[in-house]
Amino acid sequence: MTGSVWDQHTVTLPAYRRGLHDITTAVDGVVSGSEVTTGLCHVFVQHTSASLLIQENADPDVLRDLGDWFARVVPDGDPRYRHSAEGPDDMSAHIRSALTQTSLTLPIARGHLALGTWQGLYLFEHRTSPHRRRLVITTMGVAQSSTAGAT
Repeated sequence: MTGSVWDQHTVTLPAYRRGLHDITTAVDGVVSGSEVTTGLCHVFVQHTSASLLIQENADPDVLRDLGDWFARVVPDGDPRYRHSAEGPDDMSAHIRSALTQTSLTLPIARGHLALGTWQGLYLFEHRTSPHRRRLVITTMGVAQSSTAGAT
């Protein structure tokens, strides 16, 4: 027996400093705790100075190089920025967020995120001081009950 299931949870992450932080396990824990076996997981970060990325999870140099590239392209404290209410990293954090994404949709297979071998899901914190961030995680799809095929 199968049925369509929707579920939604809000998860508060630990306070992270600027950088890419692997949240794959946290999100997959919500997915595996849902009844969805095949479907989609939508993840949304409820902030304007943090974003979400799918990125390589094997070589940490990839994450460092991404951070370095953003530092060159969108520097903190640029005198051309008008908005600086919360410090020199304020407007640069908003621009970095605008250049990436605040939501992602990932496939669910066999009750888990169906990421590739070298893929991880990352919160990209754009502020220099630690901030706690909230994720809204919505799972939708088919639930396969343990009585499937029983007559």
